[in-house]
Amino acid sequence: MKKKREYQSSELVKSFARLNGFEDKLRALRVKSFLEDYLDESLFKEVKSINLKEKVLVLRINSSMFRNDLRLRKSFFLKKMQELEGEEHINDLLIL
Repeated sequence: MKKKREYQSSELVKSFARLNGFEDKLRALRVKSFLEDYLDESLFKEVKSINLKEKVLVLRINSSMFRNDLRLRKSFFLKKMQELEGEEHINDLLIL
């Protein structure tokens, strides 16, 4: 008799990401999802890309006014992202 294993899809995705080195991409997607819910639709459209590399979250913003506003509130957003993903995974926030 074979042993049947049951996994939730989220566990499979996390396991696949860990095995293939995509954990940072998965975290960046969760941050993107958070920002999509948190920001107004018009502001979210100004977000060009979100990447996480070597524990630095990089947000590329199209609008210079929105970019400057985010830079002024960098500590607030960094803290929110650290609460979302954990301080051990995000050390800094770079807004370009």
